[in-house]
Amino acid sequence: MDQTSPSQPTPRAISDTERRDALRRINRRGIAWLWEWAKSFSMTVLVILVVRTFLIDIFRIPSSSMEGTLLVGDILFVNKLAYGAEVPLTARRLPAMRDPLRGEVIVFKWPRDHAKPFVKRLVGLPGDTLSMRHGQLQINGVEQREQFTRRMPNVAEPMAMEFDWLRRALLPAAHASAGAHPTRNTWGPLVVPSHSYFVLGDNRDNSSDSRYWGFVPDSLLLGQPLLVYYSVVPDSVAPGTWLSRVRWRRIGEWVR
Repeated sequence: MDQTSPSQPTPRAISDTERRDALRRINRRGIAWLWEWAKSFSMTVLVILVVRTFLIDIFRIPSSSMEGTLLVGDILFVNKLAYGAEVPLTARRLPAMRDPLRGEVIVFKWPRDHAKPFVKRLVGLPGDTLSMRHGQLQINGVEQREQFTRRMPNVAEPMAMEFDWLRRALLPAAHASAGAHPTRNTWGPLVVPSHSYFVLGDNRDNSSDSRYWGFVPDSLLLGQPLLVYYSVVPDSVAPGTWLSRVRWRRIGEWVR
């Protein structure tokens, strides 16, 4: 006996109205997803901006002036809350957690060009009397034992005119001393004025620092480096893949 197949229902035709409604629902879902993504992206960007403006920023070491402590290619986390972060587009700062301490590494705006951040070691606080004799730093008459410094005696001595400001900053009674004709390694004594700091690079013979361009006003402080979160040997020094140039042992190293 032949078996007949069950009859298939005839598909119902979709009206133009139903088709338009379906397209609207699809479009609404697409727009809703895009809107949620845009809100999430905007919130992420806002959080990053707030964090980098007021809390933690990054700073890449571009020169060898802090060698002995920091290397070219080190990237640092910088605590901007430490000395009071700047409020953008204003002359105001957030309250500082504390004052800078002598011997700390600090990040600040270069007094000669505020668009350029510098990193150096703070050696002179307001009111300190500073001098240097043959490369030996003296603070308030006491010779400092700076085990973190590096010397490069073969680096040529800069011209005397580069230290004119040091001669002008001498204490009145010091004009007959050796420091009356300042050089890179012999200068002073001088007194750090209020609301200012004196900074030096750890690589003393190859550092552009306060010896050349003067005191750092406290209004130019940006923050205190915390640790090295990434470090890579520059391309010009060690060509190769980025992976082979990463200084893995330096990652996570505290800045002291």
